[in-house]
Parts: sequence; structure tokens; C-alpha cells
Amino acid sequence: MIDGYRGLSYWMSSVEDDLTPRPSLASDLDVDVAIVGAGYTGLWTAYYLAEADQALRIVVLEAEIAGYGASGRNGGWCSALFPQSVAALARKHGRAKAVALYRAMQATVDEVGRVAASEGIDCHFDKGGTVVLARNEAQLARARDEVEEARVFGFGADDLALLDADEARERCAATHVLGATYTPHCAAIHPARLVRGLARAAERRGVQIFERTRATSIQPWTIQTDHGTVRADVVVRATEGYTASLPGHRRTLAPVYSLMIATEPLDASFWASAGLADRETFSDHRHLIIYGQRTADNRLAFGGRGAPYHFGSAVRPEFDDEPKVHLELSRVVRELFPAIGIPRITNAWGGPLGVARDWAASVGLDREVGLAWAGGYVGDGVATSNLAGRTLADLIRGVNSDLVKHPWVNHRWPQWIPEPLRWVGVNAGLRLMESADAAEARSGRASRRAALFGRLLGQ
Repeated sequence: MIDGYRGLSYWMSSVEDDLTPRPSLASDLDVDVAIVGAGYTGLWTAYYLAEADQALRIVVLEAEIAGYGASGRNGGWCSALFPQSVAALARKHGRAKAVALYRAMQATVDEVGRVAASEGIDCHFDKGGTVVLARNEAQLARARDEVEEARVFGFGADDLALLDADEARERCAATHVLGATYTPHCAAIHPARLVRGLARAAERRGVQIFERTRATSIQPWTIQTDHGTVRADVVVRATEGYTASLPGHRRTLAPVYSLMIATEPLDASFWASAGLADRETFSDHRHLIIYGQRTADNRLAFGGRGAPYHFGSAVRPEFDDEPKVHLELSRVVRELFPAIGIPRITNAWGGPLGVARDWAASVGLDREVGLAWAGGYVGDGVATSNLAGRTLADLIRGVNSDLVKHPWVNHRWPQWIPEPLRWVGVNAGLRLMESADAAEARSGRASRRAALFGRLLGQ
């Protein structure tokens, strides 16, 4: 199984850790705080709680090993991206709260870097920002609209800049570039190094982590596992894309798969033509998301959506491998960077991320039943989970900080529609985005269907 864990992603294959699982829960346990999930959300929560109060008895329960889920498989963007736009947040909560949350996300990028440095976690943190290319006229129009919206809410060029074609190609010399947006508020990281190092940092502060211990149900003040019962004053659900596997949560978050590939290390001549000299993370303004980074060892790690949603919110290891999608990712890489030729793909992987029906991330605590939660990051969870962990630490300790006043706190997600409508709806949305991108590439005109779909999501 150790080799199996290394096979989860390029990131997990390249950590220096011994991936032998930590001991499982040996008996029933009573603690102050029990956390289900040893990914970023669970471990950041444990870390900040233990840092604030050394007397707290904190345990983290993990079905596999720390970093098994999205935290060890993601694109490595520690970004200030948030699932809901600032305009959408402002419509619901007012301008001031929307802007405050976005500023908090920007600060969170630096907070992750600070902790990594202070804890000696070499996660290849490199704050080169993000360049999002516009490669047809419809994408360029969206880039302009995004910058205009940022200005309306007081975000200047040092937060989000509109680049012309030459400026964009200086950062990322892909094909057919007409312009781009650029934000400095993102760092490229090695995500598995971060999550594995974070687990060790939490343990140094007295947190107990039990691996190969699967939660079979979460109830008020109680977690049932396959190795015993844990009772706690507060139980934290930090299960993101795996939430649907818990009884009573089949319709809480939909597990939608994102897939990635990584090339062999590429030579200096390729990088001289492709750019990304500052390890900028990169994407473009298409609807069906793609994302990439230049790794610290000069690979191209590249991913995107497009894998189907599986009936009944099913999550299975065999879904991590979608050959058609992986081949399409390789094709898109060659389209963006023809100088790459036919790259040797050393790793191809995938995994589920958590999507709420209203496309809104949430963090909260229901103290009356001792249940807390965080998630619904829609793939933007590396930094958002840190903000969630700090927020949960304050909520659990009863600290009336600025963090607990942000508009995502105690947001309640609407339930996803039942099957088979859920399967039809989610997959139809994926295909709509795909067809909209194809139509825009042909015509250069923005897709009305895609715009309508975005409005339905509240964006």
C-alpha cells in the first residue's frame, strides 16, 4: 500500500517522507476536539488550535494517510482565489464584507508562506503570481470585465492587472495570446510537501493523528470509526470531496473530479521559449478550467476539469484515471506550448474536490450540537483551507476575531438535488462549458449559454 500512496500523484511520489501509515485508533477516546480528515483543512485547524492552547486534547482521524485526498493531489496553487466572485458576495452581504473577505484571502497566501518557513516545511513556496491568458476575443472580453470589476471594488493594478499581448507573453509565451490578467497573490507550491510537513508540525504541538481510521458516521459530539468511538466537545468535519460518503451527507457536497499530468523535467531551451521564469501559475479564460505550474524541478504540472461526475456522488480509486481526459490534457499542453513536442508524461492522476450546490465555500460551528465544518472550495482550497483553519480555531475557542465575522462563516449549503437529476445536471453543466469553449474558439464571440449558466450559479 505504501507504493500505492506514492502512486496517488506526482506530488506524493516525490515527497521524501516515509509514507508508512501512522498507527490507527486503538480504543475509544474522549478529547476536546476531534477532526475528521487529515488534509489541509483538518491539519490547519489542529495546528492553529494547538498553537493557541497547548492544553487542548486534539485528535485528527484519517481514513488513509495525511494528504491522501486533494491536499496531496492538487495543482499547487496557493492563491487568493475564492469560489464566489467579489460582486456575488457583495450582492448578498454588502460591499465592505465582500472586500474584507477578499483582502483576507490575499493575506492568507503570505500566511501559508510564513508558517511553512517558520516550521521548516520546504514546500517549494514561490510567490510568482498567476497569469490567466486570453487566447480569443471572448476570453479577452472576460479579462477586461474582470479587471473592471476589480476596480469597482477598490482593487488596483497591484492586485489585478490587465496585460497586453506582449506583456502576457513575457510571462507565459503560449500560442495565440491576445492579453492576460495578472495577480501577484499566488504562490506555486509542492502541495504534498506542505500537507505532510503540516502534519508533523501539528504533532510537534501535541496533536494526535490516527491514520487508517475511517469515520463511519459523525453525530453530535461523537465520531464512530471502524476502530472505535471518539467523543469530543467539538467534532470537525473536514472531508471535502469525500463528504458524500458519510451517512446523511450524500447531498451536501458533490464530488467532482479534477485530473492532472506531469511531464519529465524539461530543458532550459523549452523554458526559454515558454516563459514562467518566476514560476507563475497559469491558466486561461476558458470556461472549463485548466491550470498549470512550472515545478521546482522544471516539470510542467498541468490539470483541468472535464472528468464526469459519477452517479450517486460515488468516489472510487478507479475514477482517478480517465485516459480520455488525460490524453486531452496532453493535447492542450502541446497546443499551448508546441516547443514541448510530444512530452513524456511521468505521472497522470486525479481526485475529487467538493462543490456545493450554490458554489459557495463555508466554515462554521453549531455549538448546540458540537459540530463544525469547512469546505466547498470548488478546487481553490490550498489557501482557503488555511483561512478556514484559523477561523475554526477562533470559533471553537470562542474568540470574537475579525475572522469569524467574514460572510462565509456559518453559511448553510442548500442540498443538491436527488439522483438521477444530480447526475444529469452536473454532467450537463460540464458539457455545456466544454461546448461553449469550442464555440468561442471558432467565433470569438462570448457564449450566451455559458453566461446564463454562470448567473444560475450566482457568480
